[in-house]
Amino acid sequence: MRTAAGIGRRLTTRWTIPVVSGTLIAAAWLAGPVPALSLASDAAMVAAAVVAGAPIARAALRGLSGRVVGIDLLVTVATVGAIVLGEYWEAAAVTVLFAIGHALETATLNRTRSALTALVALAPDVALVLSDGAQTEVPAAAVLTGETVLVKSGARVPVDGTVRHGTGTLDEASITGESLPVAKAPGDRVFAGTMSTGGLLQVEATEVGAATTLARIVHRVEEAQDATAPTQVFMDRFSAWYTPGILVLAVVVGLLSGDLFLALTLLVIGCPGALVISIPVAIVAGIGRAARSGILIKGGEFLETASKVTVVAVDKTGTLTRGRPRLTDVVVLNPELTRADVLGWAARAEAGSEHPLAGAIVLAAAEHALETVGAADRGAGGTLLPDTITSIPGQGITATVAGRSVLIGNPALLAAHAIDDPEAAVTVAADLAARGRTPLIVVIDGTVAGVLAVADEVRPDAAGMVAALRAAGVHRVIMLTGDGPLVAAAVGAAVGIDEIRASLLPEDKLDVVTRLQQDGHVVAMVGDGVNDAPALATADIGIAMGAAGSAVAVETADIALMGDNLLMLPTAIDLARRTVRTMHQNVALALITVALLLAGVLWGGVTMAVGMLVHEASVLLVIVNAMRLLRRSRPSPLVPQ
Repeated sequence: MRTAAGIGRRLTTRWTIPVVSGTLIAAAWLAGPVPALSLASDAAMVAAAVVAGAPIARAALRGLSGRVVGIDLLVTVATVGAIVLGEYWEAAAVTVLFAIGHALETATLNRTRSALTALVALAPDVALVLSDGAQTEVPAAAVLTGETVLVKSGARVPVDGTVRHGTGTLDEASITGESLPVAKAPGDRVFAGTMSTGGLLQVEATEVGAATTLARIVHRVEEAQDATAPTQVFMDRFSAWYTPGILVLAVVVGLLSGDLFLALTLLVIGCPGALVISIPVAIVAGIGRAARSGILIKGGEFLETASKVTVVAVDKTGTLTRGRPRLTDVVVLNPELTRADVLGWAARAEAGSEHPLAGAIVLAAAEHALETVGAADRGAGGTLLPDTITSIPGQGITATVAGRSVLIGNPALLAAHAIDDPEAAVTVAADLAARGRTPLIVVIDGTVAGVLAVADEVRPDAAGMVAALRAAGVHRVIMLTGDGPLVAAAVGAAVGIDEIRASLLPEDKLDVVTRLQQDGHVVAMVGDGVNDAPALATADIGIAMGAAGSAVAVETADIALMGDNLLMLPTAIDLARRTVRTMHQNVALALITVALLLAGVLWGGVTMAVGMLVHEASVLLVIVNAMRLLRRSRPSPLVPQ
């Protein structure tokens, strides 16, 4: 009720002045034909001009105190001059039209900020805290980290947290842009503002209040919508000279023509209202539309830069691929061993390794319930551990498992340990690598046992993302990866990448980005922000994938794609291009309108009231044009809507 009352008060305040002054004009028109009431008619017209013009004059004085010559000053001078000359109708019409225009502008500008309003509305006011089996309703902001909250079907999640008990589905579209409900089970993360579409969840709060992902998104969108784009900086400088220039023009025309009313009309006609608002309204609408799609754009500067991107450099692991390697092949080369033997010994050796591929091997062995040694040899937590393990960078690992020597790695590891007859293993490894898999040769007690292959699954939407980027105007899509050439080539071929750079260290990725920029390209780098940090920082636009729940990504990325949907990337670039096109259209519309009106005044036919009416119409037209960005773009099979 408080919110509704507040909105009602704002609406009443916004339209009070236009309604009162409009009523006075109507009274003046009714009294005008009666000779005895002519003085009352003039007084009503002046009163209308004063009622509508007082806020304009106050704004003009505030601007002058800050050494700003703005639109309000032009209208104030013209209104006072018209009253002095006895042109009461013109004075009233100009101020009332300006007041009506301002009310309409405020209403439509609020519409462009609807995305931010909608985000704020997502935050629930209350939470059900579960303590000792009892449910207690408390303000959402009062929930403490570590407390357990209950999320029932149809309720919004009040905190960021981890599901401890229960299962259910959540609509996460407000955070990640994902259109389908996401299933949640113990151990899964949930975000404040998302809505339960079924089930009952007990969630342990990890981030509350201003620390939640939703709060960070709102804060980032607020900052972004208030940030100034390079084109806006230019227009602000232009307006700083343009408005005084109109004052000078009006004075010169008045002196040369001797027509003071013509000079005052020029002041009104030359108001650069549509020009001043043309760019910020487009930026606000564009950033708001992006936020509703789960895309955070840091500000107008990055929106403009994203519209100029010609090359997109994409990290492979975790971006084009899921970042979760899995075992794909077990090739046995020692006839005395079985598939279970090779996988089991490899898993026991890799159990002590921190390499990402080790987890895939250990997981595969666990799924097959493989145990090559007794339970007495288990480590803490029930994990089978090697006796010793040594990691050899660039080659693999050596380990001692139950007194036996186990080597797992590439051909270089076999050569370094002088393993006999490695040819068959090397051939198999090369064949697996050519198919986009990472081969790991397993050697037990100096004899080649077999070859395992691990692959990171290519995302199903990766190829669509590359095609959509080209459709959005990107010239080249380059994959940067630390993987070997064969694996990189296989993934690149599956996705349709234009260019592949493999076996790269983080500094190598930085060098690639720098060279592309030196060649005149505007480069967007897409990665996870960890090992890609130097390249992300150097690129013209750094884009973080799957940033939901990552405070660092939300705060540091130029553009943060909150979900894991790769098609959000071309959506962001396409939206940036559409926003900049809208900015250019608005500027052209504003300049053409002012030029035509000035010509109409100088060559006759355009009065002060007509000029103000056209001026306010152009302002609204600029805003409506920008509001088109809030609509979903034309459906495409490649780009998510």
